[in-house]
Amino acid sequence: MTIAPPDFLRLAGHRLRWELLTLLADGDRPVRELTALAGQPQNLVSYHLAQLRSGGLVRSRRSSADGRDTFYALDLHRCGELLTGTGAALHAGLRLTPPAPPVPPQGTRVLFLCTGNSARSQLAEAMARAGGLDAFSAGSHPKPLHPNTSRIMRERGLDPSGHEPKSLDVFRAEPFDLVVTLCDKVREVCPEFEGGPPPVHWSIPDPAIDGSDAAFAACAEELAVRTGFLLARLAA
Repeated sequence: MTIAPPDFLRLAGHRLRWELLTLLADGDRPVRELTALAGQPQNLVSYHLAQLRSGGLVRSRRSSADGRDTFYALDLHRCGELLTGTGAALHAGLRLTPPAPPVPPQGTRVLFLCTGNSARSQLAEAMARAGGLDAFSAGSHPKPLHPNTSRIMRERGLDPSGHEPKSLDVFRAEPFDLVVTLCDKVREVCPEFEGGPPPVHWSIPDPAIDGSDAAFAACAEELAVRTGFLLARLAA
């Protein structure tokens, strides 16, 4: 009897697809960047991205800064599910167990940036602080905190007090271990922060544009997943 290997092995086992997954593990990227980093023709990169997307390992989202660009993001949660199933498919004793809650090094400083600093970056800051990071947030064009931002924080057991919009200029001279841009527009104008690594990008729609409870709930859920994986990365 022939038994087909699990989908994760089929998808991730290809050398170029594995390289693309590894590049996307660092943050969301457009095809042109993936093409340059992989050193492969764009049509080949696009083909393998389509394979990864159809397999549920990668998501795509049109850029809100330049509609000609599409950002690709690694679905880490889905990858974790497929990896668990892959081990169990070979032997019951290889089923992965959930890791212990990550504990990042004390004093790790992370800055979250978006355009308005009214929703996405504020939520990310609150979640990262709850996870033990020295987290901050700012915007390129700060706007008043959206009422749904405070509501979502309270619903998730986070403290909204002290969350005020700030300009990214406030932090230009400060050192950070990591800078995360949450907005395609602010990614284009993000300044260099001395001594730190290049910014990581998470392409997340602004829930304040829609303003609905559903938009904020979806944003908060995506940020919770991404922040959880960020904590694990920094803890490692």
